[in-house]
Amino acid sequence: MGQQPNELTPDAGPWHRWGYELREIREARGMSQQALARKALIDRSHLGRFERAERAVPRHAAVALDKALDAAGALVRCWDWAERHPPQGASPLVSRARAEDHGANAPGHGANDPTDLVSGMVGQAGSVGGDMDTVVVPARIQGRILFVPVPRRVVLASGLAGLATTALPVPMASAATVLADMESPAEYFAQLRRVMIQTDNLIGPRHVLPALRQHLVTLSARRRAARGTDAAELLALETRYEELAGWFAQDIGDERTAHGHTARALDTSHITGDTDLTAYILGRKAQLAVDTGHPVDALGLAAAARRTARTGSRLEVIAVLHEAHAHAILGDGPEAHRYYDTALALLDRADVDGVWGSWLDEAYISTARARSLAALGEYTEAAAGFDIAIAALPPAYRRDRGVYLARAARAHAGTGNTTVAARIGVQAVGIAAETGSARIIGQLDRLDQVLAPADGEDGVAEFRAALDRIVLHPA
Repeated sequence: MGQQPNELTPDAGPWHRWGYELREIREARGMSQQALARKALIDRSHLGRFERAERAVPRHAAVALDKALDAAGALVRCWDWAERHPPQGASPLVSRARAEDHGANAPGHGANDPTDLVSGMVGQAGSVGGDMDTVVVPARIQGRILFVPVPRRVVLASGLAGLATTALPVPMASAATVLADMESPAEYFAQLRRVMIQTDNLIGPRHVLPALRQHLVTLSARRRAARGTDAAELLALETRYEELAGWFAQDIGDERTAHGHTARALDTSHITGDTDLTAYILGRKAQLAVDTGHPVDALGLAAAARRTARTGSRLEVIAVLHEAHAHAILGDGPEAHRYYDTALALLDRADVDGVWGSWLDEAYISTARARSLAALGEYTEAAAGFDIAIAALPPAYRRDRGVYLARAARAHAGTGNTTVAARIGVQAVGIAAETGSARIIGQLDRLDQVLAPADGEDGVAEFRAALDRIVLHPA
């Protein structure tokens, strides 16, 4: 005979009501807690505590459960109501849940769930409170480096404290005062965004992403209170904040959160009615799709970005570049080169755009082509392209230098020059340690696989040992 479920007390408070609604919907769907936990990617024991109102419910968990149960937003609306009506003496964890919401567990292209490989060591991504306070970190699992959510305490105990870093200090109270007195809040948030982009390239996203999320909460609240032109300007900025959060999340290896932010950016870009903004976000979605192993989807998204972009704009060139690389990943070299040639021709007659693609030039396209050349196995040309790009890169672009070094090392390894590859790889490891960039570490993992058979060659063992020192090794 099955165990009798604990009696719930929906009238005891708003979170008891939420837990009661969760169980009612779950049972109406004929789904066990274990089945729901597996579908929603939430720990089974936490799910039981959610139903009994024994643990604070992060909003992203409510969203994930609502989607898993096909509840049409009922659980999210109930969560919002409970959040607005906290009982006397409510746990502060409930209030903090909203601040953590922008790390949502929304699934997307290639949303991997490697946590089963490190069960017993890691928690569920995006959770808050106690042992559920997790960070996504690179871990050596079955010979490969994967990015998995791990309890912060485990990361700190491992000695890799840099991977468990929190946000740069954000003076929220003073920021609120500034906003209250400011004639142009849009200018304030635009300047913040520029500063965070510069900071990210110097020290990587692990420090910057939590700060950006806090500012995004403030920006969203300010936008909802605004009207007319101010509201429209703030919504456009909120869209760009969401896109930037997606970029940062991808660069710490949290693909699920990256897809969530980028999807929200696309949604709000349609609301703004700014087709340039929509074209840009479609391009970012194409880039994210190809980087997470979905080149066919990337082709469709890039084509949509090109259709949406104004003819003769730099956004059109960016879309063509995404199409080119997707063809390369699919192994279609002639098409990839044809699209790169098209991008150069379009750039030659493109408008000079102050906002979109101001960084786009022939050197950028050449570097993008080098990446595709490596994907096509044309390593000699790829290595030459990356060597030129590295020499021309300004010192302030620290994270980008690490990405270029890692790609150059992989290309040199492809030519058979393992000594040069290992030497460049060690340089890239140093920058990966500083920034925590998944873009760098992912390339270094590929390099590690290529160099493994040549462990006795000059510098190879040094490179592999250096890489091992910056990733977690599950017990």
